[in-house]
Amino acid sequence: MKKILISALTLFSLNTPLAFAGEPPAEALLHQMNDASQHLNYELSYILIKKNSIEPLLYRHALDGEQQLAHLVYLSGPIREVIRRGDEVSYIEPGVDPFTIESGNMVAPTIPMLNSNIDQLSDIYDFIKVGRAREAGVACQVIRVVPKDGLRYSYMLWVDETSHLPLRADLVDRDGEVLEQYRTISYNVTDKIAEVLSGLNEVKLPQVLSLPKGEVKQTFWTVGWIPKGFEAKELNRYRMAVTDQMVESQMYSDGLFSFSIYISQRDDHSLKGQIVRQGRRTLHTFVRGDAEISVVGDIPPATAKRIAQSISFVKPNVEVQEKLTQ
Repeated sequence: MKKILISALTLFSLNTPLAFAGEPPAEALLHQMNDASQHLNYELSYILIKKNSIEPLLYRHALDGEQQLAHLVYLSGPIREVIRRGDEVSYIEPGVDPFTIESGNMVAPTIPMLNSNIDQLSDIYDFIKVGRAREAGVACQVIRVVPKDGLRYSYMLWVDETSHLPLRADLVDRDGEVLEQYRTISYNVTDKIAEVLSGLNEVKLPQVLSLPKGEVKQTFWTVGWIPKGFEAKELNRYRMAVTDQMVESQMYSDGLFSFSIYISQRDDHSLKGQIVRQGRRTLHTFVRGDAEISVVGDIPPATAKRIAQSISFVKPNVEVQEKLTQ
């Protein structure tokens, strides 16, 4: 009996690689997914599952000539919409005046990696084919997107074998815990979506906001360590409306995840050594000298803490107070 079991396991191990023989590798499948999500006319009805909430959403996409049109609708609660016309994205939310910014990506709960640079991500993530599964009633290829350094989160993606659209995405931490799930309930690929979304060209939306460019060229603090692949964006300095406190901030992104560093002068309300994770979002705050340092973003707590601890100041007891009280 033992010999039969060993033989069966050996046969299975020899045949397993053959299951993927002749099929494109994981990276090629992700390129197909990215191409499909930007060039097909389709709609996805899906739910975003978090630890304490479930959010139903509808996402429609169409190609109008060379211009991409997209419309995301929140299906429960107050009316919330995000509209994309080419490189302009408009946000409509309750309690806030509608506004439009120049951008090629929605800052919204769309299924991950719809508009990602796969070649760039391949430098810092491994793409691994796991096998086949069913999602939304169709056969899918399952792909793991795993950080090579183990310092950030990973994704499990379910990609439709026919349309190559992403139908499910699980955000997973380093311990294997699922932090978020995007799960498609139904979807449709049809040119009728293009007819529907063509009406967006006639909708009167707010003019594009002229966002001020960061005027801060030099600062009094430096970051000694960040994970490979994260690139710094503009450095900003502004005064908080509620506390009237001056804050400097800088965002970093690797094309899939992002985090921000905030530096302000310490006060009686400063948090000393606090680290909190809620779902994908981590907040780590501590005080060093006269400064309060905060790292906030979609990164594991250990990574946020290491980044924060690597921050150093030039003449910390003088420069911090001068810069942040101006």
